Amino acid sequence: MSSQRCAVFRGWRVPEGCGVTDPEAGAGPRRRRAAPKQPWHRRVRSSFTTSADAEAGAAERPSTRSADGAASAHRRGARRKTAEPTTIARITVRIAPYARRLRPEYPRPGLTGWRHWMPSVRQWLGVCLVSLGLSGTFLAVAYAATDIPDNLNTYATQQDNVYFWADGTPMARTGWVRRQAMPLKDIPEDVRWAVLAAENASFYSDPGISVSGIGRALWRTVGEGDTQGGSTITQQYVKNVYLTQNRSVTRKFTEAMIAVKLDQRMSKDQILEGYLNTSWFGRGTYGIQRASQAYYGKDVGELNASEAALLASLLKGAGLYDPTLSHANHQRAVERWSWILDRMVELGKLSPTERAKYTHFPEPTKQARTYDTGNQSDYLVELAAQYAKKAGHISAKQFDLGGYQIYTTFDKKREEALTDAVKKARKKAQKDDKDKARTAHYGGSSVAADGRILAVYGGPDHRKQGFNESNATTVPAGSAFLPFVYAAALEHGVHKDRGSTTTPVTPDSVYNGDDGVPVTTPEGPYWDRNGKKVAAHNDGGTSWGQITLRKALAESVNTPFMQLGMDAGLATVRETAEATGMLSSSMGPQVPTLSLGSSTPSAIRMASSYATFAAGGTHTAPYSVRRVTRNGSKVDLDTPRPRRAVGTDVARQVTDALTDSFRTQHPTAAPASAQVAGKAGTTDKDTAAWYVGTNRSVSTAVVVYRMDLTKSLEPLPLKGIAGTSATGVPYDIWSSAMSPLG
Repeated sequence: MSSQRCAVFRGWRVPEGCGVTDPEAGAGPRRRRAAPKQPWHRRVRSSFTTSADAEAGAAERPSTRSADGAASAHRRGARRKTAEPTTIARITVRIAPYARRLRPEYPRPGLTGWRHWMPSVRQWLGVCLVSLGLSGTFLAVAYAATDIPDNLNTYATQQDNVYFWADGTPMARTGWVRRQAMPLKDIPEDVRWAVLAAENASFYSDPGISVSGIGRALWRTVGEGDTQGGSTITQQYVKNVYLTQNRSVTRKFTEAMIAVKLDQRMSKDQILEGYLNTSWFGRGTYGIQRASQAYYGKDVGELNASEAALLASLLKGAGLYDPTLSHANHQRAVERWSWILDRMVELGKLSPTERAKYTHFPEPTKQARTYDTGNQSDYLVELAAQYAKKAGHISAKQFDLGGYQIYTTFDKKREEALTDAVKKARKKAQKDDKDKARTAHYGGSSVAADGRILAVYGGPDHRKQGFNESNATTVPAGSAFLPFVYAAALEHGVHKDRGSTTTPVTPDSVYNGDDGVPVTTPEGPYWDRNGKKVAAHNDGGTSWGQITLRKALAESVNTPFMQLGMDAGLATVRETAEATGMLSSSMGPQVPTLSLGSSTPSAIRMASSYATFAAGGTHTAPYSVRRVTRNGSKVDLDTPRPRRAVGTDVARQVTDALTDSFRTQHPTAAPASAQVAGKAGTTDKDTAAWYVGTNRSVSTAVVVYRMDLTKSLEPLPLKGIAGTSATGVPYDIWSSAMSPLG
């Protein structure tokens, strides 16, 4: 054999006849040549064969070695023992031949041109089967992994906030979303099928999804950037209740998975009922009941098939199909309304005879307002909502989700009496002088001695005048402020001289009641910034001479109280007024005119402060809500607590003087046994007229003033529109609101 064939390479089997008995023998190390790499299945088979041969050889070889053999083995290194094959390896060996057969031969051998690259029918079939298998597995895993969410979409649970009068009867409903759930049994069959005809005619037979519809929706979403169509009613209900309104393929897929599961857990009627009660119909309404009221002013049970068809068309998009929004909307609404009625006939849910009756489009009412109605109740709602959120620590976001029952303190009869009295005064003013009546403003409020706000007059129309006249700090209190100066002096005494001790004051204490009396301090006359002496003036310039404080209050004599305020201390007057209920933000500057009513309290606060005297000197901050619940659960409120403002004797003495004031001006207005007290209030420049008084522990304050809001916020002279100080318009409104007096 040639030398080339007989060459000895380390690790190669040596052919016989080459003269080499030991391939390991030889001088010097020789470089090992790697064996050519074999396919995996051959390597596995070879390893098994080698292992088997090794075991057989071991059985035939003697168990002992010679010393020379041991030394030789030591030189060569011990032969490694082959590991046992694993179970996976055995299985792999067995399926390897079949795997080789299934392996596609691609590109296809034996063919030329385009046929060489075209997969065979068997290959196409294999790809399709594998794709179907993978898709089925994916859908099965996704279905098993998708759970119906426990928490509902906020809009699905959003409701009205309901307000109640003090007697527990409903007063108003408000909220960004107006919803009232209706049982399916109370929804007429024509209404149900109008919706089904418009949205999902196969609802009662489908599995909760529409495969063709989903395909169209995905094509529009991915291919055309559109997301309309493709949803069954079950899917739409899932979207409304559990998911967001975002438009994406992921949301669409999740929607379909939940819809299939929901269809297995709920009956079709339950799903339809939920859908009809959670769908958006425009005009701030969710649910078919609220939509019926918003568009036709009736309950859903009173709708006919024609009206139902119009409401069903809104489900496609209220912004496009509300016929009152635009001419184009009207055309679209008429077309879809007609199509829905025809579709009901096709489905056998409306007879051709009945369809023939509906030839005229059922025009809905004009756009309804979501929040206000222009009535006085809107002012009450606004006041109560502000208080409920503050006292209940409810965020605006949470409050807007609705579901709250707000039980107010408003007395329906007193509210009607106050409102009617103001309307009567307005009507008379317009008859007497339209120009002055145009700029006239009226504010009023009734507050109980325990702080409950019983009634307010906020303005003529909440839509036109958003601010609440009863809560506005707009005009000065004038002489209606005198009782607080009186109370401060009675409670704390006066200081005539600097450093002197406090001198007590009683109702019989005498002061100078003449007009133009200079105001003095312990150092002498009080000078204003212009270097002039400050003097007090009475209404009409009348001088009363020496007069007791009780009579001065009853007769509304200003000059004694301007000096009394200086003697008691303007800071003390301010503190007393605030203790009885005045807001510090409404208090006037701390100068002598403070005692004559330069402060600008609201009607609510003025009534509340006078109520403090009727309550024996105990003040409770005015409040408009007595209880709040949400879905039956009580909401804790920071309820105001009574606190001592002035002593009981002082409160009685002030009330006695106010009773004298009322009896002097209106001797026959109430029985002698009646506990009625009150006082008129006028201002220096005739910019406001007040009447504030109490009757049976209820205090009412009424103010009339003029202001042209189109030009400025500066009060204008009344010029007789409020009548005289004692028997004018404020007193007439007050007496009507407090009637009967006694």
